[in-house]
This record gives sequence, structure tokens and C-alpha cells, in this order.
Amino acid sequence: MTIIAHQARWADEFEAVAVRLGGAMGSLALRIDHIGSTSVPGLAAKDVIDVQITVAELDENVSQSLSDAGFALRPFNRDHLPPGFEDAGEPWRKLFFREPEGERRVHIHIRRAGAANQRYALLFRDYLRAHPAMSAAYGELKRRLAARLADPDSYPDVKDPAVDLIYLAAEQWAAQTGWQPAA
Repeated sequence: MTIIAHQARWADEFEAVAVRLGGAMGSLALRIDHIGSTSVPGLAAKDVIDVQITVAELDENVSQSLSDAGFALRPFNRDHLPPGFEDAGEPWRKLFFREPEGERRVHIHIRRAGAANQRYALLFRDYLRAHPAMSAAYGELKRRLAARLADPDSYPDVKDPAVDLIYLAAEQWAAQTGWQPAA
């Protein structure tokens, strides 16, 4: 796994993917957001565009719309559960799609409006955008993990506790500032 310096092109690549996803989803997509490390200016990341599509319900219409457009459903149906949340299942459920074969690498996370995991992705992104020093420290952690882990498949498992620490700080920041996801 390779972590690279932030690329200015990531914003434009997201926009191109978002237009295509919006066309495929139509009114099922309540919002389409650039999330993850590539959405934070200056943050080092894997060269993968993460997209969150917010929908009213995770149903067959959503899956069919993306499948018809050539995107591949993957068997990853829930997010990591941060500390302090009960494992109720539904608030962390999602659909996960990948790009059509041979196209630009994209991770498409489809989450239900108002679900804990839908808010989490936006809060995490906005917190890192507002706190460049935290973003830089997180980027350095990711670089070191990618360079030193004997098993690259363990990267998410090792990274998740650090992400939880950032998320807990982001929750405090949200409470102090009255943060709400931008419309």
C-alpha cells in the first residue's frame, strides 16, 4: 500500500465521479459528498477517491441503480464501530461499491440519511479540514503504517483506533461549535 502527498487533482476527480453517480442514482441520491483523506486539502492518502452517497433507505433500488451503471457491489455491509456506540447494527450499515473494471479507483459508501455512520464521515472530514495540525499528524501516522506494517491487509485494523481518537475530538469540536454538515 502506498500513501502519497495530497494531489490537487483529487477534487476534480471527485467532481467527475459525482456527476456520473448523480446521473446513475437520480433522485435516490439525497447528497453526494467527497469524504475520506482525499477530501482534506494537504492530507496524505491512498490514491483512492472516497464518495459518500446519502440515501433515504438502503434498498434494492439503490443497489440496482449503481449496478446498472457498471459499479460493483462489494460484500462490505457495515462500518467500524467507534467507542461509545452500541452495536445496534443499523446505524452502521452501508452498501459499498467499487468502480467498473479498468476505471479510476473509487470507493463508494452508500449510507442512510441521519445514520450515525453518515454523520461520522462528514464530521471527520470537516474536523480535519478545520484542524491542519491534526490532519498532518494523521497523514504522518498513515505514511508510517503503510511503510512499516508487515501485513498491509492489517492497515485498517491498526489505523482505526487512531481514527477513533480523532473522531472523539471531532465530536467535542462539533458540540462546541454547533457543527452541522453543510447542505
